[in-house]
Amino acid sequence: MYPGSFDPITSGHVEIVERALRLFDHVIVAVGRHPTKTGYFSVDERVALIAECIAHLPRARAAKFDGLMIEFCMQQGARAIVRGLRAHGDFEPEFQIASANRDLQPAVETVFLIPGPAHQFVSSSLVREIAGHGGDFARYVPAPVAAAMQRRLRGE
Repeated sequence: MYPGSFDPITSGHVEIVERALRLFDHVIVAVGRHPTKTGYFSVDERVALIAECIAHLPRARAAKFDGLMIEFCMQQGARAIVRGLRAHGDFEPEFQIASANRDLQPAVETVFLIPGPAHQFVSSSLVREIAGHGGDFARYVPAPVAAAMQRRLRGE
């Protein structure tokens, strides 16, 4: 299980999925629905974009969930949670979440993967910020995401 908001999915996220598939037979890229946040893209739009961006990976699929991610893992039969760690600032909150998940469900392990150097500084919020200021964000996201963001920026 590779959970996150993926708003939008970046090329770094896709890299993590590809690398996770070297370790696991199947990967579910799971978009969590946050009860108070609307997001740049809706949850359904994000799931559709993720599915398009990972279509070249037949052992990966996109899904959405409500509630606790660890419960969704158990419903789906997932025994591992994959998380990407970029900079040192990612570690503390990820450690806290991983520890809580272990406490809630000891049978599920958390595995941290570090993206390649080209993706270590890229986040969904950075992409949205660059796009919002008219900058060249397309280099950081897969082509379907770049096209969807361009449409959104044009008001379509």
